Amino acid sequence: MPVLEKAGILNKTKVCENGKKVRKNWSQSWTVLHGGVLTFHKDPKSTAAGASNKTNQIVPEFTVELRGATIGWASKDKSSKKNVLEKEVCCAMCLQLKTRTGAEFLIQYDTDSIINDWHKVITDTIRQLEQPCEEEGGEPMRRASTRPGTLGSDPEQKKVRTKLLKFLQKRPTLQSVKEKGYIRDSVFGCALSTLCALERTTIPSFVEKCVSAVERRGLDIDGIYRVSGNLAVIQKLRYKADHEISDYDQKVSYMRDLVKSLPQPNHNTMELLFRHLRRVIEYGEENRMTVQNVAIVFGPTLLRPETESANITMHMVFQNQIVELILNEYEQIFCED
Repeated sequence: MPVLEKAGILNKTKVCENGKKVRKNWSQSWTVLHGGVLTFHKDPKSTAAGASNKTNQIVPEFTVELRGATIGWASKDKSSKKNVLEKEVCCAMCLQLKTRTGAEFLIQYDTDSIINDWHKVITDTIRQLEQPCEEEGGEPMRRASTRPGTLGSDPEQKKVRTKLLKFLQKRPTLQSVKEKGYIRDSVFGCALSTLCALERTTIPSFVEKCVSAVERRGLDIDGIYRVSGNLAVIQKLRYKADHEISDYDQKVSYMRDLVKSLPQPNHNTMELLFRHLRRVIEYGEENRMTVQNVAIVFGPTLLRPETESANITMHMVFQNQIVELILNEYEQIFCED
């Protein structure tokens, strides 16, 4: 039976636990469907201070076994929100909840195509989980024994174990990835002493930038520190503070290393395309294709995400920035050592 996988941002709330209604508390979660289990993860930025250096150890907020579950569109009396999915879970099959009574969640997203896609994938997963696994002869497969003495006795199991061991041995450690700069500790939720040590300062640079920006724009503006800002802009600033590399030369260096690590066909094709785009930009005064315009046109095409996400607009911004960086620093990124 194939394993369906999907991941993305959804709005969710629990409305029933242990057979009793609970107060709705809508929140945004990074949602992952894998191997028949639906997992809701908290927004990493909302985790407690000091937990930022243990992001790989954060326990999911909710984990739901889809075997025995039912899903359908919620009625208006369940929620006034648009595009709400209702999921009732039979807790006898839901080991994570450890209860004999029912649990009920509401899942929602404003974009029709995204919530419809989730509905289809979850429905297909539940349907496949209801079907017994069969061998080629048509006989139902016996449940794999979990006794220590029989683990890995089957040749196929040994092959899988060998492949997994090879994969885990080749995979870089978290520390090595951090040292290369591909993963950074978050600014928000990070301990002050840790952040200052990383930045080699006594005041976080983000705090200094915020204070400087407020004072530059004027302290006599009505509503300062009283009127809330635009949530989308705030989230974008938080993301940039957590992920952006301040040193431009360091950005170019990371990009050069990343491009060089690509397989040869990908690397050479990419080099040819960007060399062509550089030539197009040389005639910018006539064709009006500046670096920015070329990045806007080709960013979403050349740098599509591995899996489609709800944050399409945010992805487009980053795609354009990456293409613009490569175009501006083409010689350094594709230079021969």
